[in-house]
Amino acid sequence: MPGKASPGRQKTSSSAKKRFKKTGTGKFAQQKAAHNHLLQQKSKRQKRLSKQTIIASKAYTKQLKRMMPGK
Repeated sequence: MPGKASPGRQKTSSSAKKRFKKTGTGKFAQQKAAHNHLLQQKSKRQKRLSKQTIIASKAYTKQLKRMMPGK
């Protein structure tokens, strides 16, 4: 309709969608760093601990919901 401004669409943050996944309960999960390359020189302990998943804090969840509106 002429004269009416459409609200538009809020875009998802590319960096957030690459780093975070939404869990079934609505929380955001992220993989720990340091498990991509140069694994030969890292200790078994360091490699094992870097596979873990971190759940984002409640304060950070509010930001993530704003960055990822469609998720």
